[in-house]
Amino acid sequence: METTCGCHRTKERSEEEYKRLIHRLNRIEGQIRGIRGMVEKSAYCPDILAQVAAANAALNAFSKELLANHIKTCVAQDIRAGKDETIDELLVTLRKLMK
Repeated sequence: METTCGCHRTKERSEEEYKRLIHRLNRIEGQIRGIRGMVEKSAYCPDILAQVAAANAALNAFSKELLANHIKTCVAQDIRAGKDETIDELLVTLRKLMK
């Protein structure tokens, strides 16, 4: 994990991780556009809601993958380096995800 100016952090991702995440996001973006198209075409509400549920599931899968990668890399490295504040940051992140 890199720190740029103390206020913005970045993470270097492997090419494989980057491609997987972008691929998921592209699919989610397509699902959202599809939902908008359904609304524009006055599709039946339960049909739209089924697509919304699928998009939510896809976003949750993205979050789980990103969180797992974060724990395996950034969190593990920081704990090994004695940066216990990373645990508090992880807990805050988990609370936000579990709302």
